[in-house]
Amino acid sequence: MRTQQIPPPSSHPHLAPAAPAAPARRAEGAWACHDAPPAVLVTDLSRIFPLPGRGREKVTAVDGVSLTLPAGSFTALVGASGCGKSTLLQCVAGLDAPSSGTVNLLGTTTSRLRPRAAARFRADHVGFVFQDDNLVTSLSARDNVALPGRLRHRPLPRRAVTQALERVGLGAQTRHLPHEMSGGERQRVAVARVLASCPDIVFADEPTAALDVAAGTEVLRWFRELAGAGTTVLMVTHDASAAAAADSVLVMSAGRIVAALPGGDPQAVSQAVLATRSQERTGQRQGSQRPDSQVGGEAR
Repeated sequence: MRTQQIPPPSSHPHLAPAAPAAPARRAEGAWACHDAPPAVLVTDLSRIFPLPGRGREKVTAVDGVSLTLPAGSFTALVGASGCGKSTLLQCVAGLDAPSSGTVNLLGTTTSRLRPRAAARFRADHVGFVFQDDNLVTSLSARDNVALPGRLRHRPLPRRAVTQALERVGLGAQTRHLPHEMSGGERQRVAVARVLASCPDIVFADEPTAALDVAAGTEVLRWFRELAGAGTTVLMVTHDASAAAAADSVLVMSAGRIVAALPGGDPQAVSQAVLATRSQERTGQRQGSQRPDSQVGGEAR
């Protein structure tokens, strides 16, 4: 693995470099909160893609990332376009297979599970919210919210589904199909699906990108409520204000986590991302630019 220079973490009391991944060697770029047991433990994770039509040439989208997220934490992952943050989220969530390294969720090494077992684990423990709401177009709002329970063969209580829709302000639209709702309403259904299921972990990829400010603020508030109830939330976003709503913020550049800072300050988040861009431009001028980590639009 390439030598990685990681700046010291923020003075925020909950953020510090993680302990060594093994006695023999320290996991580079490991970030952790030590106040609670880990819900997410990522060790030396890399994702490498072949470049179509370029022979054996490959591109590294995620480069040796290690991190620890405690139960009940709300963490934002930010960085310039092409830094690998969405690819990292997909690998941690089990939607993509890492090229190397391990992912441990809730004490289970999910990166080593067979596809069927991995799918069952996600159905039992994980919720997703994406920029695209991913609703089933033929199902009503109510049935979309109830869908995770059906997939687990453990139907959600009807009252839980109703309360989740009411909580996101859609109590009167329970029978509406997705095409009968606005984009913001569809995203609320996606959030209600998570609220009703009460997953242990939520992975969110640009969940506020297609929303207006008010709707985006509501989504972030619900994420904070989930974290307050013990759910671990990992959110990828390009929006500094959205990132600042999290408890902590991890900054990515060229496939690596290069900084960590507490939430609450959008300007600090923006400055951290701009600093990575400046460093990358300096590297280009010095002839040491790493390969572009944007692959097929996934390494965002």
